[in-house]
Amino acid sequence: MASPTSTSPSLITVAITVDGEAREVEVEPRTTLLDALRERLGENAPKKGCDHGQCGSCTVLLDGRRHLTCLTLAVQHDGADVVTAAGLGRLADGGDADPDGLHPVQRAFVDRDGLQCGYCTPGQVCSAVGALDEIAAGHPSHVTEDLEGEVEASEVEVRERLSGNICRCGAYPNIIDAVRQAAGSSPPDRVAAALAATEQRVGPGAAAGPGSDTKEQSS
Repeated sequence: MASPTSTSPSLITVAITVDGEAREVEVEPRTTLLDALRERLGENAPKKGCDHGQCGSCTVLLDGRRHLTCLTLAVQHDGADVVTAAGLGRLADGGDADPDGLHPVQRAFVDRDGLQCGYCTPGQVCSAVGALDEIAAGHPSHVTEDLEGEVEASEVEVRERLSGNICRCGAYPNIIDAVRQAAGSSPPDRVAAALAATEQRVGPGAAAGPGSDTKEQSS
């Protein structure tokens, strides 16, 4: 890795590649990679949440591995390759991006409704891509039972690997389903299952909502 160039006693020039584009930025030595991306380069996909490495909203892929950008200094990564959620579709390996330009993990999040407000979603998506790469490489986690066998993207495994990414809206079940879908699994449709369970418990049509009875009575 090349040494960053100093242009003044307080500023250092750092060269990084962001979503496939070579960029240069002048930063103070104390500037985090997150602040360099957002405040100096205008890359707003990584979000500033806790700024203490506890929420995961600032996650990007740094030299191919998921990384919290709020806990690392920009000057430490001169010459590095950064992929944000905004660049995942363009940089999907082997042309895996769909017609809408989405990475398979992003498409799965849409299919499974794995988001609500969306603030944490860029970090969730980047973390999911990194986690699936770890699983594919056979890297075990804290909950992996067979340390010598093939690692599978089970619900327990995915939950453990994404435990560092917080969703304050509570979309966790759908996020887990989305990641497992991207891994090639076919998780059940939670909404359809909930409606079916409701109808079985209280009768057909009950899951339509409280307004359905009123409509029938007024007709």
